[in-house]
Amino acid sequence: MPITVQLDVMLARRKMRSRELAERIGITEQNLSLLKSGKVRGVRFDTLAAICDVLQCQPGDLLAFEAGDENRPD
Repeated sequence: MPITVQLDVMLARRKMRSRELAERIGITEQNLSLLKSGKVRGVRFDTLAAICDVLQCQPGDLLAFEAGDENRPD
């Protein structure tokens, strides 16, 4: 999929652990891990908004489009 999740980068910039973010936005660490690894097909806007609120960032800071990856296997 040409959309990649760059949540690890923002967590590092904010010096925050995944566990703390998961607790603050109300999802399990396992679900957050799946999101970070890009193994999900979608994310709810309210979850994305909660992540952005806690990390003080924009959705574009977390998601990137990489052209040319359309044929990459999942």
